[in-house]
Amino acid sequence: MKTEWDYTNLAKAYLKRATYSSDAIDTLFELAKIKAGDTACDVGAGVAHLTKELLSRDLQVTAVEPNDEMRKYGKLETSASANVTWFEGTGEQTGQADQAFDLVTFGSSFNVTDRLVTLAETKRILKPNGWFACMWNHRDLDDPFQHEIESIIKSHIDGYNYGTRREDQTEVINQSGLFEDVHYIEGQVEHYQTKEDLIEAWRSHATLERQAGDKFSAIIDAIQALVDGYPEDKIKVPYTTRMWCAKLK
Repeated sequence: MKTEWDYTNLAKAYLKRATYSSDAIDTLFELAKIKAGDTACDVGAGVAHLTKELLSRDLQVTAVEPNDEMRKYGKLETSASANVTWFEGTGEQTGQADQAFDLVTFGSSFNVTDRLVTLAETKRILKPNGWFACMWNHRDLDDPFQHEIESIIKSHIDGYNYGTRREDQTEVINQSGLFEDVHYIEGQVEHYQTKEDLIEAWRSHATLERQAGDKFSAIIDAIQALVDGYPEDKIKVPYTTRMWCAKLK
């Protein structure tokens, strides 16, 4: 499926990215009273990072992903599970039935949709009293090594920013008028990567690629030089999973 942001060339590199905080997801499940056997629709499922977390908690999962290459890897990553079905679709048009799901999730995907249209579609496919959740992994930019990477990026791109993926989502959720009080949840992730995998993950950074344009290769080369000088074989990349969730009115 053709979308405004094409992740085809980034799909394989996405496999190197960090998963989401188990503590944050467990808190969501406790708050929403989600239990084994419940139904979830993971929208913008990509290569299945969040999908696998949902499956590990014994949910029946429908994974919706518009990009063919992402969906290919997502299917491979979840091939051992009988509790997942993959569909081509978007946040705005999931292609799912009315009132089908207890939980609808967006792992690093809500920001690449028309959020108000997507929230209306989420309402349509949620069961009464169902829950919506969107989340992102944000690197700890105060970490010295990550700070150096940020300095490289900003030396090449004036006004570099992460857009809506680092914004508080409360306002847009409330603006929809479709959900009750918004809850904010966060959890820590310590992700360790080999030098090769870390560079491969940066090659998958779509926000950076879009803003860098023809400077993207030079930025990756500079990050490569920094990584090559790191004294350890593996690099710790600290993340915070930041999540916003709300119950359907």
